[in-house]
Amino acid sequence: MRLSLLTRWSALVGTLLTLGIVIALALTHYLPGQPLLVLAVCLLCVVPLAVITIRSQLAPMLSLYRALAGTVTSYRDGDFSFSLHWPQNDELCDLVAAHNALGEVLRAQRLDLVQRELLLDTMVQNTPVAMLLVADNGPVVYANLAARHLLGQGRKLEGHRLDELLAQASAALAEAVARGGDGLFTTGEGEQEEVFHLARRRFNLNGRRHELLLLRQLTSELRRQEVQTWKKVIRVISHELNNSLAPLASLAHSGAELVRRGQTERLPQILATIGERTRHLESFILGYARFAKLPTPRLEAQQWAGFVARLAEQVPFRVDGPLPEEPCAFDAAQLEQALLNLLKNAHESGSSPEAVSLDIRRVPDLVRIDVLDRGPGMSEAVLTNALVPFYSTKRSGTGLGLALAREIAEAHGGRITLANREGGGLAVTLFLPSELLTA
Repeated sequence: MRLSLLTRWSALVGTLLTLGIVIALALTHYLPGQPLLVLAVCLLCVVPLAVITIRSQLAPMLSLYRALAGTVTSYRDGDFSFSLHWPQNDELCDLVAAHNALGEVLRAQRLDLVQRELLLDTMVQNTPVAMLLVADNGPVVYANLAARHLLGQGRKLEGHRLDELLAQASAALAEAVARGGDGLFTTGEGEQEEVFHLARRRFNLNGRRHELLLLRQLTSELRRQEVQTWKKVIRVISHELNNSLAPLASLAHSGAELVRRGQTERLPQILATIGERTRHLESFILGYARFAKLPTPRLEAQQWAGFVARLAEQVPFRVDGPLPEEPCAFDAAQLEQALLNLLKNAHESGSSPEAVSLDIRRVPDLVRIDVLDRGPGMSEAVLTNALVPFYSTKRSGTGLGLALAREIAEAHGGRITLANREGGGLAVTLFLPSELLTA
């Protein structure tokens, strides 16, 4: 651009100088001895021509600069529909071509962005998850179709305050939102009962605090899972009953036949086997009963030394490290049942008996209980499902041992985790929260 301007200005100055010299020579011939008059006439002739020529040369450039400034302003406002034209083949033409190419790129990107926004809006509007975006506990900024049907009978919710909408919604929903955090809640009764999951996230948007609420209906999924669970329960119970009742019927028939023949010397063995199978069946049924009717824990202060000693009388294990001296408040019967299940699982894992150990220690605001073994551990799939009720990898397993331990831990306000150990084996960890610790 500088080269173009320099060339034009050089040509213009040369032309004006030539014109001034010609006029001066002509006037000197007609007005000899009057240089001032000649200079004045030259200026009167050349200056207007110079001004007119300069303005005619600068006008297209100034117009182009104004057009460039206007298109840049349009780009800033999101309008990329403008393009420029420069008739001459110089540096300004290259500048205009680059500017137009930038506009084409911005137009293509804007079109792609619009299509993406349209796709995203279509997905968000038609998702079955109700979505509400609320600005700093104030008005609703955005609500999709599911949220409109859930809270406004199909009407638009934008601009309405969340507390006003909740005042017209079900009491369970209002209570779940007021409670804060994520969680499940149920609306309706009987056949009209619906289960929802509420998830909420807070973030800053345009310098203001916003909260996103997601309401997902889980009724159909839970009912499907419930049916699948009941089918599995029935299969497990039927399998266990058949495994127990068939031998019992056979033994009873054999005993009756021996009595008929007067050969009673084998009756004690048959009756002992019947008693063993009956106790096994009773234990199986009691396991289901405990899982289905786990009572609320009765928290009492317990000393760890006495509790672990009672536990060691029922199943062998090694105690790693010193036991905590501070007592802890928990339901001794329930926690004993949970640890018995975990310790028996450790022995049944294939671990050597001396490698099964129990480690109880204080960590910040928690009591941590580890049940450790040196068996083969668990695969990722088994780790994911091991705590699910009725899930078992054993042919004769009920899938209740770990599930019951989880129920007991959570009933105490704690949690349970499973992890493979370095060098082989499994670590099952129970955590009791700080509220259960006695002073």
